[in-house]
Amino acid sequence: METEPRASIVSQSKYLLYIAILFVAVLMIANTTAGKLIELGPFIVSAAILVFPISYIFGDVLTEVYGYKASRKVVWGAFGALILMSFTYWIVGIIPGASFWQNQAAYDTILGSVPRITAASIIAFLVGEFANSYVLSRMKVWSEGKHLWMRTIGSTVVGEGFDSIVFYVIAFAGVLPLATLVTLTLSAYFLKVVYEVAVTPLTYKIVGWLKRKEGVDVYDRGISYNPFTIAD
Repeated sequence: METEPRASIVSQSKYLLYIAILFVAVLMIANTTAGKLIELGPFIVSAAILVFPISYIFGDVLTEVYGYKASRKVVWGAFGALILMSFTYWIVGIIPGASFWQNQAAYDTILGSVPRITAASIIAFLVGEFANSYVLSRMKVWSEGKHLWMRTIGSTVVGEGFDSIVFYVIAFAGVLPLATLVTLTLSAYFLKVVYEVAVTPLTYKIVGWLKRKEGVDVYDRGISYNPFTIAD
């Protein structure tokens, strides 16, 4: 049951701002580390796998507690932050370094790929996160708020599927062999879903605590799911 008008949730929330800040921070860290490939047991994945799945936990919490409209605003805020980060890395990269500074090659190696990685991540993030939020929001109304685990896992299966395919194709197509690209995509998708399942008890605790503290539990009935508007 929603205990206050939907239009006032963003302005009156005590914790939404902090969740949004952490959400954006996780995405920026993931984008900066995404260019490095690592091995986790039999899986070869982007290093971003260590932190990026956390963004989907935040996405689930945002939509489950505050509703699709509030989540949509945070997603677009994160989009702006990623654009600014990528643009700054690019500008810094092309500005000549001091005459005694010998680390341009290292900068280009680590951060030079970030604009492409960020472009891939932004597109994948928008597609995946909005798919995740939409599925969770619709399932909440359909299930009348029951079975949170079904909503968080179900929305992640859809959202992370879109995200993994779009990200790895844009980020690494033409750079990695096709077989490696397919392996990376499937490995990342599998690990992200497993991660979501593993942290479901924690998600339950966070969602329950926030609903009690904020006094809200939004059901998105009769709203527009158009992702390109942030109007209430």
